[in-house]
Amino acid sequence: MLWLLFLLPAWVLAGTVCTRLCLSAARATAVDTGGANTSAADTGTAGRDRTLTLYEAAFLAGGPTRVADLTLVSMARQGRLLLAHTGWATVVDPHARDDMELSVLGAIGPQGQSRIAPVRSAAAAADAVGHLADRLVRAGLAAPDGDRASVAACVRQARAAAVAVAVTAAAALLGPAPTDVPRTLVALWFALPLVLTLGCLAMARAEVHPYPHWASPAGQRLLGALARQSDRGDERDMLAAVAVRGIRAIGEPELRAAFAHREHTP
Repeated sequence: MLWLLFLLPAWVLAGTVCTRLCLSAARATAVDTGGANTSAADTGTAGRDRTLTLYEAAFLAGGPTRVADLTLVSMARQGRLLLAHTGWATVVDPHARDDMELSVLGAIGPQGQSRIAPVRSAAAAADAVGHLADRLVRAGLAAPDGDRASVAACVRQARAAAVAVAVTAAAALLGPAPTDVPRTLVALWFALPLVLTLGCLAMARAEVHPYPHWASPAGQRLLGALARQSDRGDERDMLAAVAVRGIRAIGEPELRAAFAHREHTP
């Protein structure tokens, strides 16, 4: 009966973690059904008859850093900012056209030149992005910070629980052979909590895919519509592709190199 001492903790761990994950996912999806400060008349209508701006799409698809990346790419495509393949940003036109651009120019500083990495970080943390996030949350298109953090933490716990169940199963099966039941039955009993944990992870991924951290279900629908419209090849659609898919959607090799260099910058 030694294997039962391994099985019981595995079941308790799997059940607890999966319950937490399901409850966190349910609270997060409540944003789409009136949970994000929407009135009863707005319940279930978040995002309908609405078109996302590029900044909104960038935030919903990739968060604050995606907004900063989009702003940098947009300014570079307009010739108002030079992004060198060496990883430096140089101001060409110091006049901002909106709050996001003002944040980028402020991050670069009065000298007019800076490394891309600190510019991106400072622009992502600017008040303009925070105000954008607040508007999207109130509109029911973005998940509140608490819901995002809760779901992410529960997903991590579920992954750890799956590993723990597998380890306890291995310990039980590699230990002394049970005299009361065959090993295959023992393996089956351990397979059940493992399948439960992996199944909850799969459902959580399917529920929030492909924008797991920022967009509510309503925001996901609008992002999907924008993604389908971003392949026509004009300038706005190129920027829409960057907003939805990130810097990998940039067509110019030298511009992509500037961001690739950023990743290796301390």
